[in-house]
Amino acid sequence: MRYIAIFFAALTLCCCNNQSNEASEPLLDVTPTNIAGLWMLESYDNGATLADGAFVYINFERSDRSYTLYQNVGSMYTQTITGNYFIEVDSALGAVIRGNYGTDEYNYFDWSHRYIVELTATHMRWTAKDDSENVSVYVRADSLPEDIQ
Repeated sequence: MRYIAIFFAALTLCCCNNQSNEASEPLLDVTPTNIAGLWMLESYDNGATLADGAFVYINFERSDRSYTLYQNVGSMYTQTITGNYFIEVDSALGAVIRGNYGTDEYNYFDWSHRYIVELTATHMRWTAKDDSENVSVYVRADSLPEDIQ
């Protein structure tokens, strides 16, 4: 449970040193189709990157709106976390993603935040709805490294 909390802390930390790259790409609608696929956490906490050897990957499925997260933040071993995500449209904020994660088929817990999402073909920026300083940036990844699979 502690590692799940660490993951969501990493997920919600601030970042954003790639604003200029993201700004040059056209924004896409945030839909299950457009976010489907594998993403890697690129930066958080005002542009900080993960420690050497640390990683966070998240794979979004379009068909059943599930995700699988692979991470080793705070551990030398890979943790795999699964859950479901939901996309809502807020008339003032735009697309907002929220989700849950489970410890078994009966126990699911909500993410600690809902996130306003800005999406391009190669980047996804999540800003916590309740804390505009809480930003994470993800980049599209081609595949999971073999040592994670």
